[in-house]
Amino acid sequence: MSRAKYGLTLSNRSVLLGMSTIEEMTSLARQADQAQVWDSVWLGDSIFAKPRLDVFVALGALASVTERVKLGVGCMASTPLRDALLMAYQWLSFDFVSGGRSIFVACQGQREAGGGMFEEEFAAFGIDPSTRSRRMEEAIEILRLVSQTENASYEGEYNRFEDVTVLPRPVQQPVPIWITGHANPAYPKLAKRILRRIARLGDGWMTTANTPQSLAANLATIKRYRHEEGHPRGNDFEASLYYNIHVTEDPHRGMEEVAAYMRDYYYTDYDRGFLDRWVAIGNPDECIERISEFADAGATTITLRLAGYDEAHQFQRVTNEVLPALVG
Repeated sequence: MSRAKYGLTLSNRSVLLGMSTIEEMTSLARQADQAQVWDSVWLGDSIFAKPRLDVFVALGALASVTERVKLGVGCMASTPLRDALLMAYQWLSFDFVSGGRSIFVACQGQREAGGGMFEEEFAAFGIDPSTRSRRMEEAIEILRLVSQTENASYEGEYNRFEDVTVLPRPVQQPVPIWITGHANPAYPKLAKRILRRIARLGDGWMTTANTPQSLAANLATIKRYRHEEGHPRGNDFEASLYYNIHVTEDPHRGMEEVAAYMRDYYYTDYDRGFLDRWVAIGNPDECIERISEFADAGATTITLRLAGYDEAHQFQRVTNEVLPALVG
């Protein structure tokens, strides 16, 4: 069984929905920091599409109660909406405050089911959604540029500045920048463009709703593109799977709770086939087997969202009954 690192995905949205509290969120982050089986803690991002605590504020709160775990945003759905230079300044400040524990994951929002009020969010900022890919690319380029270079200048389609030094300087060098991408084989040209962007601009790739087979195939394509782009063949490229887990001895009842939880969270009634692909549901051995298949397929970091109403109970089961077998 291949070894992967494991991240705990917490919800800075649930505290607005009454499904969790700030105290519960920070308590779980603190407990994960003290349990060596967890390598990282993650929060999500959106502004108006799926309202939540601002991710910079919430991550800062988590940095203040943790010392060891990396802290990431999975993913920064508002990347095309935020001023790229200001966002870079905020992220470098966060890397500094957290002692170099940040992981930035760029993405561009989601039009499909589960993406919330996507159109309304872009309209609120006066931004054409058709420009979001290039805006995201420029934000990635700017974050990398100002994190590595003082007196930096940039000339893009949507961003321009000259002789700018962003302070504080980040602790990490380089600051890790991963990119989301879900390549649908039904749209081969779009899939190729997505995977080439990840290969060209990313230090890592975050994906979701995969099978082990699709993850392995897309990762092989990204690595081939990276070689064509002239990137070194080292093993430092991260392949991250955003995944969900619900540990239970009654998988039928567990699926019912997961379906209700996802409906309350996303306002979307996902079909059971999708949830079966997106969530490891079952007893500890069954969850271990499901997760290990993705590690064997090449995932280097697997983030786990506790899909259920009793997060504290699920956290204890995953921490004590599932992860020791995967990281042992």
